[in-house]
Amino acid sequence: MRWDNLTAPPVEGDPERAAPATPPLPLALPGAIARTFDTPEFAGMTFYEVQAKSILNRVPGQSRVPFEWTINPYRGCSHACVYCFARNTHTYLDLDAGADFDRKVIVKVNAGELVRRELAAPRWRGAHVAMGTNVDCYQRAEGRYRLMPQIIGALRDFANPFSILTKGTLILRDLPLLRQAAEVTTVGISFSVGFVDEHLWRSVEPGTPHPRRRLDAVRALADAGFSVGVLMAPILPGLSDSDESIDATVSAIAAAGATSVTALPLHLRPGAREWYAHWIAREHPHLVPRYRELYRAGAYAPQAYQRELTARVRIASRLHGLHRGERGDNRNLPEPPPPSAAEQLTLL
Repeated sequence: MRWDNLTAPPVEGDPERAAPATPPLPLALPGAIARTFDTPEFAGMTFYEVQAKSILNRVPGQSRVPFEWTINPYRGCSHACVYCFARNTHTYLDLDAGADFDRKVIVKVNAGELVRRELAAPRWRGAHVAMGTNVDCYQRAEGRYRLMPQIIGALRDFANPFSILTKGTLILRDLPLLRQAAEVTTVGISFSVGFVDEHLWRSVEPGTPHPRRRLDAVRALADAGFSVGVLMAPILPGLSDSDESIDATVSAIAAAGATSVTALPLHLRPGAREWYAHWIAREHPHLVPRYRELYRAGAYAPQAYQRELTARVRIASRLHGLHRGERGDNRNLPEPPPPSAAEQLTLL
């Protein structure tokens, strides 16, 4: 079981306004406490509170991401982005990568105390820690559980460098803590804004803050002295990859005070691939042939398409004064690897 670190016995105690815990527990979480809440923003959702055994996760050596350690206080995400690459991780918990990923969220309620304990360990050498690399640490659940202030406070107290990638405007709640941390260590902040079209946002990212609200948060963070990079991610073939969409999005990003924009074309790993394919077939059936062609070889679109898309974003970035359009200040993400033979999948 890949998530054995989530199976320690939980601590009893009901959060404020918690409804009776009635949903069955996944087999992989025998010691969890299941919660539902009687507020509209959590309708239809279940939260599985666990006492994690560890919180600092080492990134596998074969990974090409530019960081070695992550913190993920949540699993599953109410943002419900139909393309989310992390969907398949829910299957490790005997949950499905579709609706369960959106509605059944695992909460590591002891994350704050674990961070302090692990940062204090003699073997820890103060490596950079990335957050928001699996699911969003500022999804709606964070407004209730308030795990991030404890985590940021610990990183600040140990002067440990860290970065946060988010779609969540709730990060502004923690701006005083972030400023304190930035006085003693390196703090990187990036937002994900793939497009600014409202109709597309409501359809593909229904649980996230409006893209314009995210850009308002970028402005607030920039005004507070942070260099905020924006990942234009993902760019969706046939939906947000037109010159008009790219120009409108880059223009809005530049106007928000971002220091850079990084283009990331859509990639479809197992789990996300199937969920997104059903969505495309339902909402945009005319695009099915194009997606079959683009993703016939695996999770990534052809390199030629990726290069062409990145070049168009770079041109728009320079036009709007973002001269480092090919990479972000806070997260220097490498170009995705070419698909392997093991990724030969069908789309629909």
